Amino acid sequence: VQLQASGGGLVQPGGSLRPSCAGSGFSLEHYAIGWFRQAPGKVREGVSCVSSSDGSTYFADSVRGRFTISRDYAKNTVYLQMNSLKPEDAAVYYCATAWDCTWSQGEYDRWGQGTLVTVSS
Repeated sequence: VQLQASGGGLVQPGGSLRPSCAGSGFSLEHYAIGWFRQAPGKVREGVSCVSSSDGSTYFADSVRGRFTISRDYAKNTVYLQMNSLKPEDAAVYYCATAWDCTWSQGEYDRWGQGTLVTVSS
């Protein structure tokens, strides 16, 4: 049973990336999936979440309008589409599972290993 985040990389300001969060050994559709990020020297913060019940999506104010989150049930994967990236978006991005969307990280019980996003010219 594993959660794996991937798809980070180096992108110029204004560019796009689409990290993915894949479930192995269990189905993601039964869980809310949250994305969090941690920049060097900063605390980990919530970025986005998609619920399991009705597909509701949630975004931090800092990314709303630039990021979207979606599920691919066939691939058992959740994607975070990140557009118009800014240098302040650079961080290690983590995905995690919870029973429902919340910004409280203690409610998430399974975490992926993180994928690094670098935004630089």
